[in-house]
Amino acid sequence: MKFISTILALSCLYIATVWGQATHIALPAANSKVRLGHKFVVQIVRPNSIEGSIEVGIAIGLLTCPTSQEATCPPPSAQLGNVLYTGSFTPAFHEMGRFYQNITVTAPAEEDFFPVGRAQLAVARLHLLGGGPSPILELNSVLVHMVN
Repeated sequence: MKFISTILALSCLYIATVWGQATHIALPAANSKVRLGHKFVVQIVRPNSIEGSIEVGIAIGLLTCPTSQEATCPPPSAQLGNVLYTGSFTPAFHEMGRFYQNITVTAPAEEDFFPVGRAQLAVARLHLLGGGPSPILELNSVLVHMVN
């Protein structure tokens, strides 16, 4: 019984550590307007943590969503859409103890057959955590509105 409770406690600690490393998309904010064919900034925030992680890289994608407001976009684990960026993730320390990186990307143009309407901006981040280390794939997304 003690073995099971020890394993359970270690599992909870591991999950809490992973959540403590979780990033989020600060920009663009949910429901922001993004112009087709124009540059925009994606700001990815990583909380400060006592447990360091080794950053492997990120991918940023933009996926058009179904036109029906009730329909949901596919999850980023199934589809990233048009890949806007792949590369390193090196968040730097900024005001009020925040670590983030701004990445400027270009939205697909209308000529690229990307429609006006709802779209899902997704970030896939791969990092290594712990003494092993263990690979962690983290997915974040935010809905935006594509406009001309």
